Amino acid sequence: MANKKLRNIIKGEQQHKSIKESTSKIREDINQHLDHLEMKLYKEADTVWSEEKSNLTDLITEIEEKKNNLKEIEDNLHTVTVNKSKLQSFLGIHQIEQKVHQCQYAVDMENDEITSNVEIKIKQNDEIEEILRELRSLKSFGEVKALRSQIIMSKEIHDSGEPQVPLQEQSNINNMTINIETQIFIGIDKNISDMTCLMDGRILMVESFGKVNLLTVTSDSILQKQLPIPGGVFGIIQINQDTIAITYPHGKAIEMFNMENETVTKVITLHTIRCGLSYSNNSLAVGLNEDEIHIVDLEGNTLKSIQVQSKSNLYHLVYLDNRVIYSDMINKSVSCVDESGKQIWQYKQDLAGPRGLCSDTYGNIIIVNFCSDRIIVISKDGKDSKTLLGREGGLGYMKFICYEKNESYGIAEALP
Repeated sequence: MANKKLRNIIKGEQQHKSIKESTSKIREDINQHLDHLEMKLYKEADTVWSEEKSNLTDLITEIEEKKNNLKEIEDNLHTVTVNKSKLQSFLGIHQIEQKVHQCQYAVDMENDEITSNVEIKIKQNDEIEEILRELRSLKSFGEVKALRSQIIMSKEIHDSGEPQVPLQEQSNINNMTINIETQIFIGIDKNISDMTCLMDGRILMVESFGKVNLLTVTSDSILQKQLPIPGGVFGIIQINQDTIAITYPHGKAIEMFNMENETVTKVITLHTIRCGLSYSNNSLAVGLNEDEIHIVDLEGNTLKSIQVQSKSNLYHLVYLDNRVIYSDMINKSVSCVDESGKQIWQYKQDLAGPRGLCSDTYGNIIIVNFCSDRIIVISKDGKDSKTLLGREGGLGYMKFICYEKNESYGIAEALP
């Protein structure tokens, strides 16, 4: 039930974010269209005003020319009346009258244009007012509701009258599928030695004996940050929201690293080199070479030492419900043992180079079968299996897989 509620919170956060993004997208589309209409109107206003301004300027120039002509006529009239004979004066005045009549005729023809003023106005589209009225009538973008669905709990009935305890949820692996939703090239030019999905959906990916990359993946992009961890890291696992545990390929210690403060907070020293890491119930399962697994608490105390039979180094393991599941690439098998070392089940069917593995909410084990480029799920009891993804899914050279609590997976492809 707690896991369902946790997945519900993660899904709700995604839906909450989606609501905000969709509303912002509507506003962005509306604003872009209004900006386009605004620029179009500005260009039309510039064109109209430029044309009218040019006409007014030409008219002013023409008026000034006529004014100069009248001045010239006035000067000629004065000359004719003062210095000429009566006959010459008569003829000169007659010529001047003809020029005056021509000027008067031109003024009369342009009288309407001269006496009128130009105004630049906009005739508003009636549809705009209608759209504004409709927008003002809207009370909201939509109604946000929380829809509830019933969670069905399986119960076992006891005749003894003892309190009934809900059974752990079971999952039919025949209904399981994996679909590739996002495939993004990260740009890491080295092989990957480990990866893990964090509680908040981000992914930690370790370059082989190298740097630790913190990846935030979206539907179409990836934000990558390198954690400042010195030395070549080999294995990595999350302990809590801010803390991860780290192993080194040739070291004899486990370091606790705080991702928020970017500092090492604790060092757990062991007597031999460690390989794989897994975490459950405040304890770490640590693979030592190929034949021993230690269960260690967070203070460094060895709680249990489990002897196992593996032909490969214990690089990939899962610690879950007091059981340890590990892959053996050379022996082409995946085995499950309890904390005493007793084998509960072993799976070898059609395996060819099993590498990375993880568990889902129901305890099923998901394996990357490296040599055949397949992802296989094994039921919690080891009795059933199913191929979830193969080469036809578009992936190849798969080495690691990790599980996110929102029922999605991170898959790492190695360099070919």
